[in-house]
Amino acid sequence: MKIPIANKIYVALFVIVALAVVPAAWPQSADTILANGKVLTVDPQFSIREAVAVRDGRIMAVGSGAEIRKLAGPQTRTIDLQGRTVIPGLIDSHIHAIRAGQTFTTEVNWVGATSIVEAMNRIHEASLAKKPGSWIVVAGGWQPEQFKEKRRPTQADLVAAAPNNPVYIQHDYDWEVMTPAGFEAMNIASEADLPRPGKFERDASGRPTGAIEDGAGFDVAIALFDKLPHPTFDEQVAGTKKFFRELNRLGVTGVGDPGGNNLNPENYQPVFKVWREKQLTLRIAYSLCGPTPGKEFEELQSLAQMLPQGFGDDMLKFNGIGERVTWAMNNNDRPSAEELQKFYEILRWAAQRRMTVTMHWPHDASADVLLSIYERVNAEFPVKDLRWSVAHITGATPEHLRRMKVLGVGWTIQRPEAAAVENAKELGVTMGAGTDAHRVASYNPFTTVRWLLVDSKRAGATLRGPEQTPTREDALRAYTIGSAWFSFDDTKRGSIEPGKLADLAVLSKDYMTAPLDEIEAIQSLLTMVGGKIVFAAGPYAQLENSR
Repeated sequence: MKIPIANKIYVALFVIVALAVVPAAWPQSADTILANGKVLTVDPQFSIREAVAVRDGRIMAVGSGAEIRKLAGPQTRTIDLQGRTVIPGLIDSHIHAIRAGQTFTTEVNWVGATSIVEAMNRIHEASLAKKPGSWIVVAGGWQPEQFKEKRRPTQADLVAAAPNNPVYIQHDYDWEVMTPAGFEAMNIASEADLPRPGKFERDASGRPTGAIEDGAGFDVAIALFDKLPHPTFDEQVAGTKKFFRELNRLGVTGVGDPGGNNLNPENYQPVFKVWREKQLTLRIAYSLCGPTPGKEFEELQSLAQMLPQGFGDDMLKFNGIGERVTWAMNNNDRPSAEELQKFYEILRWAAQRRMTVTMHWPHDASADVLLSIYERVNAEFPVKDLRWSVAHITGATPEHLRRMKVLGVGWTIQRPEAAAVENAKELGVTMGAGTDAHRVASYNPFTTVRWLLVDSKRAGATLRGPEQTPTREDALRAYTIGSAWFSFDDTKRGSIEPGKLADLAVLSKDYMTAPLDEIEAIQSLLTMVGGKIVFAAGPYAQLENSR
C-alpha cells in the first residue's frame, strides 16, 4: 500500500522536530572525571565518594566509580586519582593575600624553613641574585619555634649571609632586625631616629644587638616597612600571580582579604589588572580598611559610593569593610567615648547600606567593647543576615559566643583556644579558618589545621585534651564551607556537591588518616578552580595549563 505524500511529509517533519528537541548524547557528558579516589564532599553528612564529574566549571555529579563513568563521552578527560584524597578547595577566611602578592617576588620567605641555617641559606641565595646594595627583606610569616635552634636570627647571622646587602627581617609586628647597612640606608643612627615607641634591643652589656623592639601597637613595624623600596607595578603584578599560584600549590582556591596595614586603595590596582586579564587563579572577597587616621568615615563613604555589597563576579568581589575600621579602635582595649562613637557611626552607616563588616579583635577579655557596639547598631538596623564577623578574638568565652550567635556574627579563627572552637560549634556560631598570613604567620593552611588538631595535653602545651580538640571533619569544614559563608558563597562553593563551582584539590596525603606530624607537609598535586586546572604537580604535572 502506498503511503500518501502528505503522510510522508508529516513523518519527515516529525523526525526533524524530534532530532531538534532530543539533545545528542555528548552535550550531557562530563568535561572532566576524577575517578578511583576518596572524595571528601564536605556535604552535611560529610559523605565520602569515589569519583566526581565536572561540566561547565561546576560539579556535575559525585558518586561511585561506576555511576560517574556513565557520564563520560568522547571528549571527556578522565583523571585517575589512584586512591588519592580529594577535598573542596580550601578557602582562607582571613589572609592578607593582596598585600602579600605585591611583594612576593621581591622578598625572601621562610615558610617551611626548619633551621636558622636553612633560613640564612635563603638569604644568601637572594644576595647572589641581587645587586650589591639592594635590599633583602623577610616581611614575616615565620616563628622562632619552626627552627630547630628555637631562636630568632641575629644581626651577625644576617651579615654573614649577605655581607653586601642591607637586610630587613620582621617578626609579626613586635620585632625587627637589620644589618648595619640596613640602619644606614634608613638613616637610623640612634634610638631617637626610630619610629615611636620603638627601642633598640640591647644585650646584657647594654649594647644594641641590631634588633628593634616595637612595644605596644603596630606603628613601628608599619613605619619601618614603609621606608623600604616599593616594588614596581610590574613586579607587583608578577608577585600577585606567583603568590596566588603558591596558594594553589597548597590547595587554596579562595581567600577573604581584610585589607590591612601598608595597603592603601591605590595598591589594589595590580590585583585588579590580573582580574581584568582573567588570570586570577583563586577567588577573592576583599574588604576595605579605613585608609587615613581620623578621616576613615569620609574616605570609606567616598570609596564605597560605586561599590555596592557583592560588586564584582565569582573571581573577585567587594565584601564590605574591615578589619581596621578606624585606626583608633585597632587593638584598643580601652577606647575613649569619642573613639567608640566614631566607630559606631561607621558601623551604623554600614548596616544601613546592608554591608558586611569584619573587625580585628585580639582577645576575649575586652570583647564586650566590640559586641556592645554591634548590639547597639543591631537595635536600629538588624545585622543578622549581613554576615558580620570578628577575626581572632583568642579564647572566646561561651558568653561572648552566645551574643555572637544571636547577632548572626561569625568568627574567623586562626590560632584560637581549641576549647573555644568546640564551644562555638556547640552554640552554632559559624567558623571560618585561616592563617592571617603573611606578616604574622605562615600562609600554609595545613599549619593552621595541624595546630587545631593537636591534643595539646600530649604536646605539653595549653591544657586541653581530645574532648576539646576539633575533629578532622570540623577543621576541614571550617576551611571550606565555613569560610565560604563569610562572602555569601556557601551555596556556590565550599563543598563538592552537584551544581557548585568545581573548586577542588587532590592531596599528596590522605588528610583523614595522615599522622598529625605529617599534616603540615600536605600539598596539592592538582588544584582546580571552576573546573580549570590552576596547579598540577607530580603524576599530574603534564596537565598544567590544560583546560
